[in-house]
Amino acid sequence: MSAPTGAAPTGAGNGATALAVIEFAADGRATGHRMASPDEPQLLVSDLAATRGDGIFETISLGGGRAQALEPHLTRFGHSAAMLDLPAPDAEVWRAAVLAVADAIGPVDEGFVKIVLTRGVEGADIPTGWAFGAVSPEFTAARTEGLRIVLLDRGYRHDIAQTSPWLLAGAKTLSYAVNRSAFREAARRGADDALFVSSDGYLLEGPVSTLILTSGSRMLTPRTDLGILAGTTQYDLFEFGRERGYETAYELLTPADLTTADGAWLVSSVRHAAPVRAVDGVERPVDRALSDAMNDFLRARTE
Repeated sequence: MSAPTGAAPTGAGNGATALAVIEFAADGRATGHRMASPDEPQLLVSDLAATRGDGIFETISLGGGRAQALEPHLTRFGHSAAMLDLPAPDAEVWRAAVLAVADAIGPVDEGFVKIVLTRGVEGADIPTGWAFGAVSPEFTAARTEGLRIVLLDRGYRHDIAQTSPWLLAGAKTLSYAVNRSAFREAARRGADDALFVSSDGYLLEGPVSTLILTSGSRMLTPRTDLGILAGTTQYDLFEFGRERGYETAYELLTPADLTTADGAWLVSSVRHAAPVRAVDGVERPVDRALSDAMNDFLRARTE
Protein backbone atom coordinates (compact mmCIF):
# COMPACT_ATOMS: atom_id res chain seq x y z
CA MET A 1 0.00 0.00 0.00
CA SER A 2 1.83 3.04 -1.23
CA ALA A 3 0.82 6.61 -1.89
CA PRO A 4 0.80 7.94 -5.46
CA THR A 5 3.84 9.87 -6.55
CA GLY A 6 4.00 13.22 -4.83
CA ALA A 7 2.00 12.24 -1.77
CA ALA A 8 3.90 12.02 1.48
CA PRO A 9 1.58 10.79 4.20
CA THR A 10 3.44 11.05 7.46
CA GLY A 11 0.89 12.11 10.07
CA ALA A 12 -1.31 9.92 12.23
CA GLY A 13 -4.53 11.72 11.34
CA ASN A 14 -6.65 14.59 12.64
CA GLY A 15 -7.26 13.28 16.15
CA ALA A 16 -10.49 11.48 15.23
CA THR A 17 -8.94 9.10 12.71
CA ALA A 18 -5.60 7.36 12.35
CA LEU A 19 -3.95 5.05 9.85
CA ALA A 20 -1.10 2.54 9.98
CA VAL A 21 0.11 1.05 6.71
CA ILE A 22 1.57 -2.46 6.84
CA GLU A 23 4.93 -2.75 5.11
CA PHE A 24 5.73 -5.88 3.10
CA ALA A 25 8.98 -7.32 1.77
CA ALA A 26 9.32 -8.45 -1.85
CA ASP A 27 8.52 -12.01 -0.81
CA GLY A 28 5.16 -10.89 0.63
CA ARG A 29 6.27 -11.07 4.26
CA ALA A 30 4.98 -8.34 6.59
CA THR A 31 7.90 -6.48 8.15
CA GLY A 32 6.20 -3.80 10.23
CA HIS A 33 4.01 -0.72 9.90
CA ARG A 34 4.33 3.01 9.36
CA MET A 35 1.89 5.71 10.39
CA ALA A 36 0.31 7.56 7.48
CA SER A 37 -2.24 10.28 6.90
CA PRO A 38 -5.80 8.97 6.40
CA ASP A 39 -6.51 12.24 4.57
CA GLU A 40 -4.02 11.50 1.77
CA PRO A 41 -4.39 9.00 -1.12
CA GLN A 42 -2.95 5.62 -0.18
CA LEU A 43 -4.51 2.84 -2.29
CA LEU A 44 -3.58 2.28 -5.93
CA VAL A 45 -6.58 1.92 -8.25
CA SER A 46 -5.16 -1.38 -9.52
CA ASP A 47 -5.24 -2.95 -6.05
CA LEU A 48 -7.40 -6.07 -6.03
CA ALA A 49 -9.27 -4.69 -3.02
CA ALA A 50 -10.73 -2.05 -5.33
CA THR A 51 -11.08 -4.04 -8.53
CA ARG A 52 -12.19 -7.44 -7.16
CA GLY A 53 -12.94 -7.06 -3.45
CA ASP A 54 -10.21 -9.67 -3.04
CA GLY A 55 -9.23 -9.35 0.58
CA ILE A 56 -10.27 -9.74 4.20
CA PHE A 57 -10.91 -7.49 7.19
CA GLU A 58 -11.74 -7.36 10.88
CA THR A 59 -13.14 -4.52 13.00
CA ILE A 60 -11.96 -4.17 16.59
CA SER A 61 -13.86 -2.04 19.11
CA LEU A 62 -12.02 0.63 21.11
CA GLY A 63 -12.95 2.21 24.41
CA GLY A 64 -10.72 4.42 26.49
CA GLY A 65 -7.90 3.66 24.07
CA ARG A 66 -8.08 -0.11 24.62
CA ALA A 67 -8.91 -2.75 22.01
CA GLN A 68 -11.64 -5.28 22.78
CA ALA A 69 -11.11 -8.97 21.94
CA LEU A 70 -7.99 -8.19 19.89
CA GLU A 71 -6.58 -11.70 20.01
CA PRO A 72 -9.82 -13.43 18.85
CA HIS A 73 -10.04 -10.89 16.01
CA LEU A 74 -6.47 -11.65 14.96
CA THR A 75 -7.21 -15.38 15.08
CA ARG A 76 -10.30 -14.95 12.89
CA PHE A 77 -8.27 -12.70 10.57
CA GLY A 78 -5.80 -15.55 10.11
CA HIS A 79 -8.64 -18.02 9.49
CA SER A 80 -10.11 -15.80 6.76
CA ALA A 81 -6.65 -15.41 5.16
CA ALA A 82 -6.24 -19.18 5.00
CA MET A 83 -9.66 -19.57 3.35
CA LEU A 84 -8.66 -17.07 0.64
CA ASP A 85 -5.13 -18.49 0.22
CA LEU A 86 -3.66 -15.18 1.34
CA PRO A 87 -0.32 -15.07 3.18
CA ALA A 88 -0.78 -15.85 6.87
CA PRO A 89 -0.94 -12.51 8.72
CA ASP A 90 1.94 -11.99 11.15
CA ALA A 91 -0.02 -11.46 14.38
CA GLU A 92 2.83 -9.50 15.97
CA VAL A 93 2.93 -6.99 13.10
CA TRP A 94 -0.84 -6.54 12.95
CA ARG A 95 -1.18 -6.31 16.74
CA ALA A 96 1.43 -3.55 16.83
CA ALA A 97 -0.39 -1.66 14.07
CA VAL A 98 -3.74 -1.86 15.88
CA LEU A 99 -2.23 -0.65 19.14
CA ALA A 100 -0.41 2.19 17.37
CA VAL A 101 -3.66 3.36 15.76
CA ALA A 102 -5.52 3.10 19.07
CA ASP A 103 -2.80 5.17 20.72
CA ALA A 104 -2.94 7.79 17.95
CA ILE A 105 -6.71 8.16 18.28
CA GLY A 106 -6.44 8.46 22.04
CA PRO A 107 -8.82 7.45 24.84
CA VAL A 108 -12.11 8.03 22.97
CA ASP A 109 -15.33 6.87 24.61
CA GLU A 110 -16.05 4.52 21.70
CA GLY A 111 -14.06 3.89 18.56
CA PHE A 112 -12.87 1.14 16.25
CA VAL A 113 -9.88 -0.07 14.27
CA LYS A 114 -10.49 -1.85 10.97
CA ILE A 115 -7.66 -4.05 9.70
CA VAL A 116 -7.56 -4.97 6.01
CA LEU A 117 -5.38 -7.39 4.04
CA THR A 118 -5.69 -7.62 0.27
CA ARG A 119 -3.96 -9.63 -2.44
CA GLY A 120 -2.36 -6.36 -3.54
CA VAL A 121 -1.85 -4.85 -6.96
CA GLU A 122 -2.77 -7.31 -9.69
CA GLY A 123 0.31 -9.16 -10.90
CA ALA A 124 2.64 -7.82 -8.20
CA ASP A 125 2.30 -10.76 -5.77
CA ILE A 126 2.81 -8.45 -2.78
CA PRO A 127 -0.09 -7.99 -0.36
CA THR A 128 -1.52 -4.68 0.74
CA GLY A 129 -2.55 -4.04 4.32
CA TRP A 130 -3.58 -1.32 6.69
CA ALA A 131 -5.21 -0.53 10.03
CA PHE A 132 -7.61 2.40 10.07
CA GLY A 133 -9.16 3.78 13.24
CA ALA A 134 -11.94 6.27 13.91
CA VAL A 135 -14.55 7.33 16.44
CA SER A 136 -17.63 5.08 16.33
CA PRO A 137 -21.07 6.24 15.18
CA GLU A 138 -23.75 6.82 17.82
CA PHE A 139 -25.59 3.57 18.61
CA THR A 140 -27.43 4.47 21.82
CA ALA A 141 -30.89 4.17 20.26
CA ALA A 142 -30.15 0.73 18.81
CA ARG A 143 -28.87 -0.51 22.18
CA THR A 144 -31.73 0.87 24.24
CA GLU A 145 -34.81 0.98 21.99
CA GLY A 146 -33.87 -2.03 19.87
CA LEU A 147 -33.96 -2.95 16.19
CA ARG A 148 -36.74 -3.85 13.80
CA ILE A 149 -35.40 -6.67 11.64
CA VAL A 150 -36.54 -8.73 8.68
CA LEU A 151 -35.65 -12.31 7.84
CA LEU A 152 -33.98 -12.66 4.43
CA ASP A 153 -33.32 -15.89 2.54
CA ARG A 154 -29.58 -16.16 1.96
CA GLY A 155 -30.13 -18.59 -0.89
CA TYR A 156 -27.78 -21.28 0.44
CA ARG A 157 -28.42 -24.44 2.41
CA HIS A 158 -27.17 -24.49 5.99
CA ASP A 159 -24.36 -26.93 5.06
CA ILE A 160 -22.89 -24.76 2.29
CA ALA A 161 -19.51 -24.47 4.05
CA GLN A 162 -19.08 -28.24 3.78
CA THR A 163 -20.55 -28.76 0.32
CA SER A 164 -19.08 -25.72 -1.44
CA PRO A 165 -16.05 -24.30 0.40
CA TRP A 166 -15.05 -22.22 -2.65
CA LEU A 167 -17.98 -19.90 -1.86
CA LEU A 168 -15.98 -18.76 1.20
CA ALA A 169 -18.93 -18.91 3.57
CA GLY A 170 -17.54 -18.03 6.98
CA ALA A 171 -14.69 -15.87 5.72
CA LYS A 172 -14.79 -12.14 6.50
CA THR A 173 -14.06 -10.85 3.02
CA LEU A 174 -14.15 -7.38 1.48
CA SER A 175 -16.89 -8.55 -0.92
CA TYR A 176 -19.71 -6.91 1.03
CA ALA A 177 -22.06 -5.88 -1.79
CA VAL A 178 -24.62 -8.51 -0.75
CA ASN A 179 -24.46 -7.44 2.89
CA ARG A 180 -25.04 -3.80 1.99
CA SER A 181 -27.87 -4.85 -0.31
CA ALA A 182 -29.48 -6.67 2.63
CA PHE A 183 -29.48 -3.41 4.63
CA ARG A 184 -31.16 -1.60 1.73
CA GLU A 185 -33.78 -4.33 1.45
CA ALA A 186 -34.43 -4.11 5.19
CA ALA A 187 -34.93 -0.35 4.84
CA ARG A 188 -37.35 -0.88 1.95
CA ARG A 189 -39.38 -3.10 4.27
CA GLY A 190 -39.40 -0.50 7.03
CA ALA A 191 -36.78 -2.25 9.19
CA ASP A 192 -33.39 -1.34 10.63
CA ASP A 193 -31.47 -4.56 10.01
CA ALA A 194 -31.73 -8.07 8.63
CA LEU A 195 -31.11 -11.64 9.71
CA PHE A 196 -30.19 -14.21 7.10
CA VAL A 197 -31.94 -17.58 6.96
CA SER A 198 -30.64 -20.59 5.04
CA SER A 199 -32.69 -21.87 2.11
CA ASP A 200 -33.62 -24.90 4.23
CA GLY A 201 -34.89 -22.82 7.12
CA TYR A 202 -32.12 -22.22 9.68
CA LEU A 203 -31.18 -18.91 11.27
CA LEU A 204 -27.70 -17.72 10.30
CA GLU A 205 -26.34 -14.22 11.02
CA GLY A 206 -26.96 -10.57 10.27
CA PRO A 207 -25.07 -8.69 7.54
CA VAL A 208 -22.65 -7.38 10.18
CA SER A 209 -23.76 -9.14 13.35
CA THR A 210 -24.27 -12.39 15.25
CA LEU A 211 -27.57 -13.56 16.72
CA ILE A 212 -27.98 -14.36 20.43
CA LEU A 213 -31.20 -15.72 21.95
CA THR A 214 -32.21 -16.36 25.54
CA SER A 215 -34.75 -19.04 26.33
CA GLY A 216 -35.36 -19.76 30.00
CA SER A 217 -31.97 -20.48 31.54
CA ARG A 218 -30.25 -20.96 28.18
CA MET A 219 -28.31 -18.50 25.99
CA LEU A 220 -28.04 -19.67 22.38
CA THR A 221 -26.43 -18.73 19.08
CA PRO A 222 -26.39 -20.44 15.65
CA ARG A 223 -23.71 -23.08 15.13
CA THR A 224 -20.53 -21.80 13.52
CA ASP A 225 -20.33 -24.69 11.04
CA LEU A 226 -23.21 -23.10 9.09
CA GLY A 227 -20.89 -20.97 6.98
CA ILE A 228 -21.16 -17.99 9.34
CA LEU A 229 -18.54 -16.06 11.27
CA ALA A 230 -17.63 -17.09 14.78
CA GLY A 231 -18.68 -13.95 16.64
CA THR A 232 -16.06 -12.35 18.87
CA THR A 233 -18.67 -10.22 20.68
CA GLN A 234 -20.94 -13.24 21.00
CA TYR A 235 -18.04 -15.16 22.56
CA ASP A 236 -17.62 -12.44 25.20
CA LEU A 237 -21.36 -12.36 25.88
CA PHE A 238 -21.41 -16.11 26.42
CA GLU A 239 -18.94 -15.46 29.26
CA PHE A 240 -21.35 -12.82 30.54
CA GLY A 241 -24.19 -15.34 30.31
CA ARG A 242 -22.32 -18.05 32.20
CA GLU A 243 -21.53 -15.55 34.97
CA ARG A 244 -25.29 -14.96 35.26
CA GLY A 245 -26.13 -18.66 35.40
CA TYR A 246 -27.10 -19.25 31.78
CA GLU A 247 -26.24 -22.46 29.99
CA THR A 248 -24.62 -21.40 26.71
CA ALA A 249 -24.84 -23.42 23.51
CA TYR A 250 -24.32 -23.33 19.72
CA GLU A 251 -27.34 -24.90 18.04
CA LEU A 252 -29.34 -25.24 14.84
CA LEU A 253 -31.99 -22.56 15.32
CA THR A 254 -35.11 -21.82 13.29
CA PRO A 255 -37.42 -18.80 12.95
CA ALA A 256 -39.74 -20.58 15.40
CA ASP A 257 -36.96 -20.44 18.01
CA LEU A 258 -36.69 -16.71 17.43
CA THR A 259 -40.45 -16.30 17.87
CA THR A 260 -40.55 -18.16 21.19
CA ALA A 261 -37.29 -16.79 22.64
CA ASP A 262 -37.42 -14.66 25.76
CA GLY A 263 -34.94 -12.23 24.25
CA ALA A 264 -33.02 -11.73 21.01
CA TRP A 265 -30.02 -9.55 20.16
CA LEU A 266 -27.89 -8.77 17.15
CA VAL A 267 -24.38 -8.30 18.51
CA SER A 268 -21.25 -6.92 16.86
CA SER A 269 -17.89 -5.41 17.69
CA VAL A 270 -18.82 -1.75 17.23
CA ARG A 271 -22.59 -1.57 17.86
CA HIS A 272 -22.33 -4.13 20.69
CA ALA A 273 -25.64 -5.69 21.83
CA ALA A 274 -28.76 -4.37 20.10
CA PRO A 275 -32.03 -6.04 21.20
CA VAL A 276 -34.50 -7.15 18.53
CA ARG A 277 -37.83 -5.34 19.03
CA ALA A 278 -39.70 -6.62 15.97
CA VAL A 279 -39.32 -9.41 13.41
CA ASP A 280 -41.02 -9.03 10.02
CA GLY A 281 -43.32 -6.41 11.50
CA VAL A 282 -44.31 -8.46 14.55
CA GLU A 283 -43.41 -6.74 17.83
CA ARG A 284 -41.53 -8.65 20.48
CA PRO A 285 -40.50 -7.72 24.05
CA VAL A 286 -37.17 -6.05 24.80
CA ASP A 287 -35.38 -6.83 28.05
CA ARG A 288 -33.89 -3.37 28.65
CA ALA A 289 -32.20 -4.36 31.92
CA LEU A 290 -30.43 -7.37 30.39
CA SER A 291 -29.46 -5.35 27.32
CA ASP A 292 -27.94 -2.64 29.49
CA ALA A 293 -26.05 -5.26 31.51
CA MET A 294 -24.69 -6.83 28.31
CA ASN A 295 -23.45 -3.50 27.01
CA ASP A 296 -21.98 -2.54 30.37
CA PHE A 297 -20.10 -5.85 30.34
CA LEU A 298 -18.76 -5.21 26.84
CA ARG A 299 -17.85 -1.64 27.68
CA ALA A 300 -15.86 -2.84 30.68
CA ARG A 301 -13.76 -4.92 28.29
CA THR A 302 -12.37 -1.70 26.79
CA GLU A 303 -11.90 0.38 29.93
